Parts: sequence; C-alpha cells; structure tokens
Amino acid sequence: MTAPDALADTRRWLERAVIGLNLCPFAKAVHAKGQIRWVLCPEARPRAVLELLVQELQALAAADAAQTDTTLIVAPALLPRLDDFDDFNDFLGVADEALAALGLEGTLQIAAFHPGWVFDGSTADDPANHSNRAPHPTLHLLREDSVARAVAAYPDAEAIYGRNIATLRRLGLAGWRALLKD
Repeated sequence: MTAPDALADTRRWLERAVIGLNLCPFAKAVHAKGQIRWVLCPEARPRAVLELLVQELQALAAADAAQTDTTLIVAPALLPRLDDFDDFNDFLGVADEALAALGLEGTLQIAAFHPGWVFDGSTADDPANHSNRAPHPTLHLLREDSVARAVAAYPDAEAIYGRNIATLRRLGLAGWRALLKD
C-alpha cells in the first residue's frame, strides 16, 4: 500500500461514507474549510505509531483551531499486526493513557476507526459496524471544545447513533462496498 493510496482510500471513505451518508454531520464543515490535518503513518510497530500520535496530539493542541481543527492519522501498516480488532482496541487503551500523560484530557480526544470494527454485542457482519470502519486503521484527534460546540448547535445530536445504524442496515454490506468502490 503506497501512501497516496492509503490517504486516497481514507479521503474517499470520509467524503462518500462519513460525509456522503451524513454519519457525522460535523465532518463536512471542517473538510470543506480544509481544517483537517492528514497524516500518514508508515510504521508497522504500534510503539512507533504511538510516538507519532504523541507528536500529533501536541501539534494539534498547539495549533490554531481556525487552521487545523482536527487530525486524521492513517496507519495502514498496522495491519496485519493489529488486524484483530481486540488487539487494536488494546492499542487504543495505550493511546488514551498517552493522552492523559500529556495532560490533554478534556482538551483533546481520540476517536478510532478500524476495518474490522465490531461493536460490543454485535456480530462481525452487522452493517452497523461500518459507522466505525475505515479502510485503514485511523486515529481521529478532536478538540473537545469544537465537539461540544458542534453538538450544541446540532438539533437532536443524541439521535445520530441510532440514525447511523438504520442508514447502514438499509444500505447493507453490498451497498457499503459499492459506495467505496473506486
């Protein structure tokens, strides 16, 4: 997987699925304004990915939100090392510990996406899992104040999760594949 391919896959996912299906009604504005920092992590070792994550957390905390409001770290080389979703989930625990160690809890948060994401109580083939599935392991760094403002401005924000499940189940697995096909 080349860097342009991994980033192109992830941008296509953002534009067609996240924004196109309105899975995250807050993504369109930051994408349209060019406020997303896209970072490719070519490392396969989780420790190296964690080191890059720490650098990017510090950079986002220091950046002007009007220029960079959020960061997406795309880490395709983590597969197959963290192909198992449970292993990836363990890695996310370590990522959250790094966020806390930096004193950035309450300022930034980490959302994660993985091609094999499975929600608790769900089966692997449930289309609803695709709300957190990206083409490559991806760490999304968000500013807590930006999230709070977006949620406050969005009517019925608590209904987003349920609406996403319904949308993805209507679309089905074949529809999901067609949506992201090049």
